[in-house]
Amino acid sequence: MNTSVPSAAERLSLRHRVFLGACGVGLGALLLVAGSLRPSPSGYGTHEQLGLPPCTFQWIFGIRCPSCGMTTSWSHAVRLQFAQALRANVGGTLLALVAVVAAPWCTVSAVRGRYWGRLPGDRALAAGAIALVAITLVDWVVRLSLR
Repeated sequence: MNTSVPSAAERLSLRHRVFLGACGVGLGALLLVAGSLRPSPSGYGTHEQLGLPPCTFQWIFGIRCPSCGMTTSWSHAVRLQFAQALRANVGGTLLALVAVVAAPWCTVSAVRGRYWGRLPGDRALAAGAIALVAITLVDWVVRLSLR
């Protein structure tokens, strides 16, 4: 069984196409949900509109967790309110922007049966993921220090 990722010129297997289609639809759905929520004025807690509980980390430790404000940042970002989104959570804002790009890319690639445009390499994806986690953690430390 070949588990390697096809190049941009190669036809995608049905499995790859289904996976990409599911990713595209899933990311698009998350963006639609974020657009249906009213961003919390506190900068976090928007997820509670979905029936989810308040942040357990904050309840136990009395401080916001690294992901506090991510739903709020997505809700602002889909409204193009980037200053408010960044204030809520920098990492969440970057994730929302990635989703805005990745959702159509995945969907178009799935429909075409070939990757649309240039496929990022493993190192670029890993570096992006590491950078995103680092930015989220630095943002968290800064928010805690400004408390």
